[in-house]
This record gives sequence, C-alpha cells and structure tokens, in this order.
Amino acid sequence: SIGNQSSIYLKLNSIKNEKKNSDLIPTTFKFLGNDSSLCKIKNLLQKACITNVTILLTGESGTGKTFMAKEIHKNSKRYKNNFVHVNCAAIPNQLIESELFGYEDGAFTGAKKGGKKGYFELANEGTIFLDEVSDIPLGLQGKLLEVIQNRTFYHVGGMEKIKINVRLIAATNSHLEELVAENKFREDLYYRLNVFPIKL
Repeated sequence: SIGNQSSIYLKLNSIKNEKKNSDLIPTTFKFLGNDSSLCKIKNLLQKACITNVTILLTGESGTGKTFMAKEIHKNSKRYKNNFVHVNCAAIPNQLIESELFGYEDGAFTGAKKGGKKGYFELANEGTIFLDEVSDIPLGLQGKLLEVIQNRTFYHVGGMEKIKINVRLIAATNSHLEELVAENKFREDLYYRLNVFPIKL
C-alpha cells in the first residue's frame, strides 16, 4: 500500500551512518566531489538499493537520472537480471501501449506474427526504468497504475492476465505536481510513483 511504502521511505531516510560519509552498503557509485548535496544523494541512493520500492528521480535534463537509475539497479539484489530503459518521450502515442505491455498475434494491423513481449515482460525479475514518465498519455496511465499496484496487466488484444515481478524506477524533468493540478497527470499514479523521491 502507499502508506506502507511511505513508511519504508521515512525509515530508510532516517538511517544514520556510523561514520561520516561512510557507505551504508558496499556500492560502486563513483561521484567526484564532497559537496554536501552530492553526499546526500549518494546516501539516498545507497538506501534505495536495499529496497524494492518505486523510485522517482526528478531534476533538469542532463543531471544524470539515467546514470543514477543504472547504478541503483547495478547495486540492487536484481543486478543479475535485466535493466530495461524506456524513453517514454521517444515512443509515438499510438505505439506506447503495445511497446510497454506487448501484444497478441493479430491484435492490430501490422502486428508481428506470434505477438510480441513488451518492455515490462522483458524486465521481469529485474528493473524497468521509465524515463520521461510524464509523457505517458493520460488514457494509458490507468494501465500503468494497475501494473504498479498489482504487478499484472494484459497484452494489447489479450485475454490472459500476465503477472510480473519488476522494480520500477521513473524519471522526469517535469513538475508532476503541476501536471496533476492541470489534470494532465493522474494524482493516484503520481503518489504511486513518488514513493522514494530523489531530486537531482
């Protein structure tokens, strides 16, 4: 539940290191500099690695959100499994549902014979990174919400519910709170994504 995930975040965020700037857990993070904000980000990332909670990376373009997502996966218990990077802004709106969730044979004109797995299936047991998550069309956000809540979804044109086990990391350079206020982003989806926020 949202409450349980939020309590996990608060608990992790309150953990104190035994030594100043010492690692909470062994990691491969390589940051140059001793700036206090950089150290804070590193500590947050270290804490994020030991959980499976959903992480939301925010910040301007060029602040290293993709790098951070890869580092979190590489230092998590899922590091031996797939890391699937999805640039939501680069996928046409009419294709994004079938790309994320896959499709069945004959689901639409031009569908690949035999169907196709989507990015969520390819990331099963690993991590899926939804970059520029704010670009997901409003009409598709409900299906994404179901995946986050229940870890289940249907292929486009499918009748069988598919269950997956993935770790979700999302990123955006937009202000999701403002998009929610403008009814351009679902409020319930925002709270499901904003469980463990890290601002870069």
